[in-house]
Amino acid sequence: MPPAKPFKIPESVLVVIHTPDLQVLLIERADHPGFWQSVTGSKDTPGETPAETARREVLEETGFDIAAVGGELRDWHLANVYEIYPHWRHRYAPGVTRNTEHVFGLQLPEKLTPRLAPREHLSWVWLPWHEAADRCFSPSNAEAVLQLPRFSAAIL
Repeated sequence: MPPAKPFKIPESVLVVIHTPDLQVLLIERADHPGFWQSVTGSKDTPGETPAETARREVLEETGFDIAAVGGELRDWHLANVYEIYPHWRHRYAPGVTRNTEHVFGLQLPEKLTPRLAPREHLSWVWLPWHEAADRCFSPSNAEAVLQLPRFSAAIL
């Protein structure tokens, strides 16, 4: 019998990947076709920092090595605490119902073609920030994308 899969840590990241002209990369979930989102993912270990989680998840979900592609990862110092959807709670320890999501922005020099993890995502699209916000299934993801003009101004 294979060992039991460890429970997910209820601390995650949301990374809004964008270009200087505020084009946003969204990816479509494989387990829920039609659900579009930014890069997201939970910490692998309690000691992994949110920035380490963000770099790892970007690489796993898009194939982008942030340093190699000339990207700039910024911690927006925002955290969303939300109720975990009931259909995903089985992934967490019994009694865990809330997750803390740390928000980051990743500015790339230009639109790049991601290499998706096929078991996680079906397709990708680059959209203007306001259209990307409308397409996000998660309210916290949509809100983060709507904050992009404010946070990207600090980069310029």
